Amino acid sequence: MGGLPREELDTVRLRLRAPARADVDDLVAAGRAVAAGDGKAAGGGTGGTGGVVGGCAGFADPARARTFVDVEAPARWAAGGAVFVVADRDTDRLLGCVELDRYLEPLAQAEAGYWLAPWALGKGFGGEAVAALTDWALQHGLARLELRAAPADAQRQRVALAAGYRREGVLRGAGTGPGGTRRDLVLWARLTGDPAGPTPRLLPDLPGGELSDGVVALHPLDRTDADDAYQVLRLPEVYESSVPPVAPTRAQVRDSCETAQSQWLAGAAARLTVRDAPSDRYAGEIVLHYTEPVTANAMVGYHLAPAWRGRGFATRAVRLLAGWAFDHVRLARLYAGADVRNTASQAVLERAGFRRVGRELSRRPGADGGRVDDVLYELVAGSA
Repeated sequence: MGGLPREELDTVRLRLRAPARADVDDLVAAGRAVAAGDGKAAGGGTGGTGGVVGGCAGFADPARARTFVDVEAPARWAAGGAVFVVADRDTDRLLGCVELDRYLEPLAQAEAGYWLAPWALGKGFGGEAVAALTDWALQHGLARLELRAAPADAQRQRVALAAGYRREGVLRGAGTGPGGTRRDLVLWARLTGDPAGPTPRLLPDLPGGELSDGVVALHPLDRTDADDAYQVLRLPEVYESSVPPVAPTRAQVRDSCETAQSQWLAGAAARLTVRDAPSDRYAGEIVLHYTEPVTANAMVGYHLAPAWRGRGFATRAVRLLAGWAFDHVRLARLYAGADVRNTASQAVLERAGFRRVGRELSRRPGADGGRVDDVLYELVAGSA
């Protein structure tokens, strides 16, 4: 294919156009807001690691912003890629940038990147802009577009889904972090012939962002829960029932909380905090592992902090999660296992409507190096 045509692209709310000297003031304003901590830019360049667009923090220097407009953006076009300013279609004010980089002509392949200015966040502009860029690139001969995201960058992955990209896996050590450290990246891609976005999800968001019965509330687990989660997960009665049955480090818990939304968007697991609804205090966690999408079967697990046990919180949490799983995820069956010695957990499942199926021999590794039997419970859609 030849070079991509230099043209403007319009969406319902946006105009994608060439960077201009009139954008310098907004580039500088965005860069200074981020550098001062007054705002947060969404996105980042290709691979989440930089590039010509690469995030707006560097544009705090007016000379750097002018170089981007006058030199770097034209050079990207000359190399076979593309750089567009994302502007408000009515006012023409800069909202961010999108780009195509790492263009491989023999493979008709490139990588998409974007960033949004602090004043453009939370309005769906990222997905709208990346979708327009992707549609345009595929129409002009590219066969494959990739978008990479750090596992903890849920917003970037939501943009990928909105633009019709599909999750393909994790690239180990494919990105760089502070100090040159290597970091994993989640690979998303869209091919010629793939349907336009948004990409369907196995696990939808919670309606209204939470599930609650007025006593207990379930919220998606995120990085702000790391300290509370660590205090509970380090308790022997909790980690000895986990797989593997060893106490996690604080760093492991922090990483697990930071990547929980990535697991949710991948359709692998919906991990939620159990909270006291009136006070919003952390009480524990509950998880739905989507183990068998083909058969619409999923596994439930949960634990509570000691101060919140014996109040019916676990039963309420399981009921809330089961209702969402059947009504919104459209699951056919939930199942859960409880250590044969853990009669309290078995009672939770029975109160929540689960039926005891039988005993699974040597189901899990035990903390003493042996194996542990589980009691298997199930709940079928329509039976509660």
